[in-house]
Amino acid sequence: MTRLSTVMADNNKIKIWIHLADTDNPIALSINPVEEERYRKAEELVNTLWTKWMDRFSGSTHDVLARVAFQFARLYLEAYGENRQVNDFLTDLEQRLDALLGDEA
Repeated sequence: MTRLSTVMADNNKIKIWIHLADTDNPIALSINPVEEERYRKAEELVNTLWTKWMDRFSGSTHDVLARVAFQFARLYLEAYGENRQVNDFLTDLEQRLDALLGDEA
């Protein structure tokens, strides 16, 4: 499924093409070289879920791709909410530590 395509682009970026599901046209992206592994992993995750769900669910390819998109959007929002909670906790902790250290000075 994953067909690696990479060329050098302008501004120290590389141009890659990702192939998702059974789409006819790959998606061209210009990215920093250090990000390529992340993009390739995302491509792999989408295609793995796509393949699994094509076997599991009957329906059109559009329906399955919509399910895949929804799943990743849901996971993103879940992770975003958890990160917000961690950030809020760390901000509160920093304020408390500053207050404690300020009281001792």
